[in-house]
Amino acid sequence: LQADDVESKIREIIPPGFCTNTDDFVSLLEKEVNFKPFGMLLHTYSVHNEEAGEDITYQIYKADMTCPGFREYHERLQTFLMWFIETASFIDVDDERWNYFLVFEKYNKDGATLFATVGYMTVYNYYVYPDKTRPRVSQMLVLPPFQGEGHGAQLLETVHRYYMSSPTILDITAEDPSENYVKLRDFVLVKLCQDLLCFSPGKLMQGFSQEMVMEAQQKLKINKQHTRRVYEILRLRATDMSDAEQSRSYRLDVKRRLIGPYKKKQRELAKMRRCLRPEELTNQLNQIDLNMQHEQLEESYQQLVSDYRRVLERLAQA
Repeated sequence: LQADDVESKIREIIPPGFCTNTDDFVSLLEKEVNFKPFGMLLHTYSVHNEEAGEDITYQIYKADMTCPGFREYHERLQTFLMWFIETASFIDVDDERWNYFLVFEKYNKDGATLFATVGYMTVYNYYVYPDKTRPRVSQMLVLPPFQGEGHGAQLLETVHRYYMSSPTILDITAEDPSENYVKLRDFVLVKLCQDLLCFSPGKLMQGFSQEMVMEAQQKLKINKQHTRRVYEILRLRATDMSDAEQSRSYRLDVKRRLIGPYKKKQRELAKMRRCLRPEELTNQLNQIDLNMQHEQLEESYQQLVSDYRRVLERLAQA
């Protein structure tokens, strides 16, 4: 058998000049002592490393293509997307509406301060009529050696805080978010919102309100859909689920939102009754099993509460 030509496939992704043997790679590592992060420092934080027995410092920077050397660095950095994110694709770096946020580990070795790449996020700034901008998270990656240490939450919160100060920002969204990203976003947004007056326990028990929508958007750049999830998570924390009445009230409140798609099906069914012949209606009714819909609704609710509890557990440990 003839071996596959791996290098030809790699050339389609990685810029020219990549190493093909270990000795060349090790010699290039010696030049890394001169590497410095690109752009503007936004945030510094520490994470305790059990293995090293010490706190390790990390920094988050915002960069763009005007930073000297960043274009070449980004060409190499973005290749990681192909190995770790399904359906990933490269972005048009010549479009000035892209922002880049990068996380670095800062450490000392042999008396020199060095920086290791931890992860990064790209955000595209969409125009919203008449004078606003809506940043949309496009790509987010934390490299495997650093996953599970809270860097994704630090990065997303830093990005939110960066945009919060701008009066021209409407809200922050994400492009085709993964399930893990949604859980991460839930945690970060709940952490940001929990101290707002509109989310006090007394107001939470009164139900979802326009006040919550307005305050979350104006102060934290969170849209209505995400604010609703924040409300449900914080109301769960304020609810005594062992109390039958409180538990029932919470369950009905959440299910009223979840039932939206099922109500749409019921409206479609009403139209069918008026428009279809009896044999056609019977065929459609066989596809709309009301008992199954109730089961699916209950299953969705239980899964949601389970996810919400994990967010609250993480919040309690933060």
